[in-house]
Amino acid sequence: MVKVARDLCLCRQLRSSVFFMRMRIPENQFIDAVKFRDVLGHLPTGVSVVTANGPDGPIGMACNSITSVSLTPPLVAFCPAKSSTTWPEIRATRRFCINVMAGHHESAVRAFAARGIDRFGGIPTIDGDCGPVFEDAVAQIDCELSAEHVAGDHFIAVGSVLTLKARSERDALIFFRGEFSAIGR
Repeated sequence: MVKVARDLCLCRQLRSSVFFMRMRIPENQFIDAVKFRDVLGHLPTGVSVVTANGPDGPIGMACNSITSVSLTPPLVAFCPAKSSTTWPEIRATRRFCINVMAGHHESAVRAFAARGIDRFGGIPTIDGDCGPVFEDAVAQIDCELSAEHVAGDHFIAVGSVLTLKARSERDALIFFRGEFSAIGR
């Protein structure tokens, strides 16, 4: 009984500490959004297109915020904007394919970042279990949505990796300082 009471007390202390740490985040700190974007633009990022099999056909969106989260279990995450009209459609399917784009995919990525156009028009894809797969992508990662968190003006979508495949002979597309570029081996 004493051990249970001590464990319960420790649990309350831990919860209190976590709450306290969350409260210490400065909410009124002003960081200029333009400067924030410019500074973080100095971080080279890979470029991906997240696709899914929607009830009315394929859906997809460009994304450069993909990251590995865990090896065991294998998890990845990406951060769709709350303003995205595509993310709710992908979320509803519960499964998605992350296509890591190759160096020659700049025009395709721009199409998937645009609104009101046929994003898949003229782009060679094959049917995949979790979403359309770009035939010549650097890699593909099929996922099932396992969690979603609110983070400012974005969501953090966590995917459990179901299958994955890489093509090491391809150059990757990166985004750096507002420009697309290919990077090779």
